Amino acid sequence: MIDGSHLTLDQVLRVARENAETVISEKAIARTRNGRKALEQLLQEKKVIYGVNTGFGALSNFRIPTEDLKQLQTNLIRSHSTSVGRPHSSEVVRAMMLLRANTLLKGNSGIRPEVVSMIVKLLNKQIHPYVPEKGSVGASGDLSPLSHMALVLLGEGSAESRGRWIPGKKALEVSGSVPLKLEAKEGLALNNGTQQMVAIGCLCLFDAYQLLATMEASLALSLEALKGWVDAFDERIQKLRPHPGQQMVAEEVRGLVRGSRTVRTIESGDHSNGRPQDPYSFRCAPQVMGASKDAFDFTKQILEVEMNSATDNPLVFPEDGVCISGGNFHGQPVAMGLDIMALAISYLANMSERRISALLDPSLNNGLPPFLVGGRSKPGLSSGLMAVQYTATSLVAESKLLTHPASSDSIPTSSNFEDFVSMGPGAAHKARMILENSQYVASIELLVAAQGVDLRGAKGLGGGTRRVFQAIRRKVPPLIEDRSSHDDIEKIRKMVRDGEIAKIVAQVTGS
Repeated sequence: MIDGSHLTLDQVLRVARENAETVISEKAIARTRNGRKALEQLLQEKKVIYGVNTGFGALSNFRIPTEDLKQLQTNLIRSHSTSVGRPHSSEVVRAMMLLRANTLLKGNSGIRPEVVSMIVKLLNKQIHPYVPEKGSVGASGDLSPLSHMALVLLGEGSAESRGRWIPGKKALEVSGSVPLKLEAKEGLALNNGTQQMVAIGCLCLFDAYQLLATMEASLALSLEALKGWVDAFDERIQKLRPHPGQQMVAEEVRGLVRGSRTVRTIESGDHSNGRPQDPYSFRCAPQVMGASKDAFDFTKQILEVEMNSATDNPLVFPEDGVCISGGNFHGQPVAMGLDIMALAISYLANMSERRISALLDPSLNNGLPPFLVGGRSKPGLSSGLMAVQYTATSLVAESKLLTHPASSDSIPTSSNFEDFVSMGPGAAHKARMILENSQYVASIELLVAAQGVDLRGAKGLGGGTRRVFQAIRRKVPPLIEDRSSHDDIEKIRKMVRDGEIAKIVAQVTGS
């Protein structure tokens, strides 16, 4: 049920990835109808309203005759459909459609209810407009991508239906609809907003939370492989610096290794390797990974405010009988949130790569063979898992370049009338690339940690780490002699991407 005010991240995911049916609240329909009546009254009073009876952007000084108001809106959608590149995935487009429908239902956009109803109808029929990935600077929102989405409502452009691309007009026929004839303001209401960047951001954020849980699992399994110290995760330490994320990560790692006879504690008195503590990438994991969790929560707050906001321009206020121009379409809050999320994701991979290196290094891995060379192989003759760290390093290095904030830049558009833009879509695209890189790094750590556990004898694991280890071994056998690791990494990465490892963490820790 969407009503303009109560959409959640979980609901966006259900519609985008599980094709959950969307229903419009009757109260929201009435509110939308009321907003339309208020706009029509203002037009009858011959009020000058930006984008309704004027041109757009730098052309807003041109007045548009009443008889051309409908054509103005159609021209806007056609002229702004300029995006390029690969089409967005169906899940991104579905999220965009849901988010745009929800914001229009706030009743401040001055559109007819049937416009929203058509978006929702196409969504429920699983008809997804062709929306290229690149072409938005996130200033008047995602103007170009949203225009591509709106083209299909007019019976133009193209759309995906049952896995194939068909013309927009045909897509409407499949859904039992006829092309929409835009009325005053409706084109502007359809393409002014932040729904592309928010859609990508929501999907990426959900996957980032899953990645965090997966990294907790890879960290815990690496602790087992290293015979590391669990003292750094002691609850008493975390209480003295009570950042929520830090406390959560420490608690969940403790839960994963609970019952282990491999990891060490002060109480166990095992100082056989002469070092009473582990490298930072193990010992400081709650502090670093916890900071990422807190950053994700910050981004979640921004996205959930944004998805329930009126983000086009101008906005109609029926109770006051006015239509006011403003800047709610500007993507800066979202852009900053996504830049912070991207940086937080990269931290997880940066630290994971350091643990991979430690497990492969005989000076740090507490008695394991160099590069975890398999049981029938000899170091030197065989390289073991030496080269997987190269891959992890290349992924981390690329992600570090991508963490430069897109929102720190601005290139003016529309003859310098739109003179400060958010670059939020760039932040969204970068976050998604960093996420993919980091999923691979997590997969490599799981591969390396499982090999280390095997070489230790795979005995005495904690209840949670044993389940993680067994899940990996069901897909990937231990390294006995040198082989290509490509397929092994890809198999584990599928487990990571599908949330299989994160689900184990949730079941074990109750998170």
